Amino acid sequence: MIKEVIVVEGRDDTVAIKRAVEADTIETGGSAIGPHVIRRVRLAQERRGVIILTDPDHAGERIRKIVSQKVPGCKHAFIPESEATLKGDIGVENASPESIRAALARVHTEMPEAETLIDWDDLITTGLVIHKQAAARRMKMGNLLGIGYGNGKQFYKRLRIFGITREEFAAALSQLEAEEQQSNE
Repeated sequence: MIKEVIVVEGRDDTVAIKRAVEADTIETGGSAIGPHVIRRVRLAQERRGVIILTDPDHAGERIRKIVSQKVPGCKHAFIPESEATLKGDIGVENASPESIRAALARVHTEMPEAETLIDWDDLITTGLVIHKQAAARRMKMGNLLGIGYGNGKQFYKRLRIFGITREEFAAALSQLEAEEQQSNE
């Protein structure tokens, strides 16, 4: 049983979560999140804690941002887009129980006041920004770190607010480079 309440987008996401783990969910009903949903999320956060697990697409990221702004201190879980896509449809409901359990095992807690451990120059040096393959590299790094995909600024912010250490960053970068070298052989 997952102690925290998991915030998802819809009923099909709840069904997928319940196939993977024993947990309670709050459904946002899409991106038009009403005040009643925010009240339920706030109450859940106060009593049990909240994990946001939305679709790895633009709408899911928008919902994640709205909920985390209105309810500080939420935890975040991310499913890689490749593991949540079925016949061109992207969503938590398409993820396997194993992918959902893996995402929930790698939950990150927001730390808005966290110190910056990775700086912008690190992202430039490692080809995660201002590089022809930057977007693809950020997607792979986001999956390896369990923080999801984001544009350069979003990725930089997530590294900070989730407190990704230099060691975690270096380990993920080594794995990324090993995978890239392997695919080039």
